[in-house]
Amino acid sequence: MTPREFRRIALGLQDVTEGAHHGHADFRVGGRVFASLGYPDKKSGMVALTPEQQRVFVRDHPRMFVPVAGKWGEQGATTVRLDAADEETLGEALTLSRQNVLAKQRVRRSAGKRPTRRAR
Repeated sequence: MTPREFRRIALGLQDVTEGAHHGHADFRVGGRVFASLGYPDKKSGMVALTPEQQRVFVRDHPRMFVPVAGKWGEQGATTVRLDAADEETLGEALTLSRQNVLAKQRVRRSAGKRPTRRAR
């Protein structure tokens, strides 16, 4: 899998836009990052899974998925090793990651909280 293929799959999901964050490409839905490319290196991507989803992907595809180091990884941030990735599995992980971000937005809104705005 190449970064170009990762990008194509991510941008093929509904309402996804590409941006940049800390010098690498990211993919957003509803203004929130659900995946990125180029971190920690150019041969990697990241998907925002739940901890349970992360455990399943790491168990079933240990060459492809690795938890991100530290607290982000404990919360489900998962590195994708592009050289071991296949289109079907990556598509599934990106779809879940997108859905996770949308679900968090719905929970925040239903709890009466306003979405936070980032300073520019």
